[in-house]
Amino acid sequence: MRFVLGLVSGLVFGMGLVVSGMSDPAKVLNFLDVFGSWDPSLAFVMGGASLTTFVGYRLIWRRERPLMMPRFEIPTRADIDAPLLTGAAIFGIGWGIGGFCPGPAWTALPLAAPGTLAFLPAMVIGMLAGLWISLRLRAKKPRFAT
Repeated sequence: MRFVLGLVSGLVFGMGLVVSGMSDPAKVLNFLDVFGSWDPSLAFVMGGASLTTFVGYRLIWRRERPLMMPRFEIPTRADIDAPLLTGAAIFGIGWGIGGFCPGPAWTALPLAAPGTLAFLPAMVIGMLAGLWISLRLRAKKPRFAT
């Protein structure tokens, strides 16, 4: 049942990305082009998503536990460190250059959006390279401080 709910959630999310125009890199790039052909419609998409999330969380937190899990799994880390800032910067630069972020890039694949076939392999290679670098750095750290 969890698989079916996850699949349905993913399909609804993907359809929302397509309907909102998030899978069109030109729309995203026009939103970022404040001094050129600026398109503010993406701000309304983000505002609607924020409002929906706000209301959704208020309703979900009234429950004792999630529908398909024994308990809520809440992240415990709240620190802001160099890897977080570096990753956020790389993500933002990539989004600004390519007009895609990972979710919309995958939804644009069946739509044959221009640049998708170049962006997706580059994104996957970048993600694998980041994982490899992270594992290499983690392996070099001493396990116990002396």
